[in-house]
Amino acid sequence: MEKNILEIKNYSKIYADGKKAVDNLNISIQSGEIHGFIGPNGAGKTTTIRAVVGIMDFKDGDIFISGHSVKKEPVVCKSLTAYIPDNPDLYDYVTGIQYLNYMSDMFSVPFPEREERINKYASLFGMSDSLGNLISSYSHGMKQKIALIGAFLHQPKLLVLDEPFVGLDPEASFHLKKIMDELCHSGSAIFFSTHVLEVAEKICDKVTIIKNGKMIASGSVEEVRGDSSLENVFMEVVEHDR
Repeated sequence: MEKNILEIKNYSKIYADGKKAVDNLNISIQSGEIHGFIGPNGAGKTTTIRAVVGIMDFKDGDIFISGHSVKKEPVVCKSLTAYIPDNPDLYDYVTGIQYLNYMSDMFSVPFPEREERINKYASLFGMSDSLGNLISSYSHGMKQKIALIGAFLHQPKLLVLDEPFVGLDPEASFHLKKIMDELCHSGSAIFFSTHVLEVAEKICDKVTIIKNGKMIASGSVEEVRGDSSLENVFMEVVEHDR
């Protein structure tokens, strides 16, 4: 297995108005690792995530996925990655199964594998009976589930999630954690932002805390929280310099 699935090297992002959203960020995520990305609103989390998945350009620094540069080899990087934003924008006027087959076609998932995986994940998320319905008829939580199923179909090397537990019921959250763990055991890596610090504390191998675009702390959960809790550490970061 490759050692580093994701490497963010000296990444900075300055917007046209001169605001520095991210300032010289460095993060490495290894195969088999679940890495939580934590920070207050406006800290630079979503900006970083969008750069990682190739939907936001940048000049300073570079980002590598399994050794491939997001800048120089964007198609290869996207083929290795799955991304779920905090509010998935799906095709309303196709059915759930049409969307999942489209995602399978995009990533060249063979028919036997796609059928097995669709059945498995749809069953876990309670979506089997809804796959023939139009996505426009889905609730927010159902749209989140169908987007997650679509992301899992090609067994990505890197799974990037922006607030993945928002809108999910407790049962779906439980199964999502299990699937994340399965992917990591198969050699993938997961990079996700969250405000649910109890979840991060329980499932993450490592976490990075960011504020005003700058890394405040990074390391194993035990290293970052010390004798306290992630929630207490996070509140200290948020309240410092207020």
